Amino acid sequence: MTTRTITPPPLARVEGEGMLLIRIVDGRATEVRLKIFEPPRFFEALLRGRAYTEPPDITARICGICPVAYQMSALAAIERSCGLDVEGPAAALRRLIYCGEWIESHALHVFLLHLPDFLGYDSAIHLAQDDPALVENALALKKAGNSLMTVIGGRSVHPVNARVGGWYRAPRRRELTGLVPQLERARDIARDAAGFTAGLDFPDDEIPQTFVALHQPGEYPVERGRIVSTDGLDIAAADYDRHFTEEQVPWSNALHSTLATGGSYLVGPLARFALNARWLAPAARETAADIGLRPPERNPYRAIIVRCVEMVHAADEALRIIGDYTEPDLPALESRPRAGTGYGATEAPRGLLYHRYTTDQDGTVLDAKIVPPTSQNQRSIEEDLRGVVERGLDLPEAELVRRCEQAVRNYDPCISCATHFLTLHLECD
Repeated sequence: MTTRTITPPPLARVEGEGMLLIRIVDGRATEVRLKIFEPPRFFEALLRGRAYTEPPDITARICGICPVAYQMSALAAIERSCGLDVEGPAAALRRLIYCGEWIESHALHVFLLHLPDFLGYDSAIHLAQDDPALVENALALKKAGNSLMTVIGGRSVHPVNARVGGWYRAPRRRELTGLVPQLERARDIARDAAGFTAGLDFPDDEIPQTFVALHQPGEYPVERGRIVSTDGLDIAAADYDRHFTEEQVPWSNALHSTLATGGSYLVGPLARFALNARWLAPAARETAADIGLRPPERNPYRAIIVRCVEMVHAADEALRIIGDYTEPDLPALESRPRAGTGYGATEAPRGLLYHRYTTDQDGTVLDAKIVPPTSQNQRSIEEDLRGVVERGLDLPEAELVRRCEQAVRNYDPCISCATHFLTLHLECD
């Protein structure tokens, strides 16, 4: 029996701290582990005992790249518990700020984290030396998304304007229309990026996993919808815990999610596109058709193209919402706490994000559960890595490591988001 163990250095160009462990025995990858060792932050425990109005602001601190996702999922859950239904301009503003987050997050991943893999660069810094215009476009995209988040949310990182029932302040129409030129340019840049990435040389790969995403007939899923899958699942967020389970594995400070019936599943751009492509905004549908992108796309390397199409969608959708926007008479509905449990799910840039809160009659949080996209995708990532390793056993170790790292970056894991789940067991004499 021949055994070979590969332990690459900590992963680069991902959000957070993690590394890979690969063990090969007699030509088979017997062990492939995505080791997430970033310390857990215990956000769910931190929320217990807080007022029902606080989770949107507290959970936004989980991630500096996708804080809106955490705010919107928290608000969806808490408002259901309170019996609130935010509609009209206030609801449109939530979709609009989420579009900004999709643009800035996808731009960061596509251009600065993932594209260097396909172009043979070690980092975006090296890429910028040879192609400064490409990186300048990336920064313009990110700035457009950040500007949208700032105008609506008060700032681009950890926005502070969202509240239970709506907003502390609704932006003036002129504030939003002032962003139109930036968003029009962002749409053009994203459309060009989709065409450019569609022409890249992609390794052959196909993932068999069940795709899971939100679904809302008539619109591409962002801030609301039912949870559906390519295997026929169709449930409300309130039924999430009956159909998905989490378990602790010894090599990760994040839980692994699986289907309750067994097996892994995948959330994120590939899943959204597979289940909802017909509802893309017009410019995004045209872009996908022009480059020959059709659902379902199961090559994880080609997720970079889907992210570009989603940036076109987010920019086009933002322009539509701004064009239809009227300032609300009141920025927020009055909220009153009540005892019960609320459930919320939205589509973070990296995929489905689930929140659950139980409160007492005074609105004190008794229990909280948060399931980020990366926790849901970990098992699928490891299964995909196993295939990458076994297909590349004849490669030099450095090249095999490079391919494995690229395979991980296909999924844009946010390790920092995933490390607040670990249960602490403290034994004292």
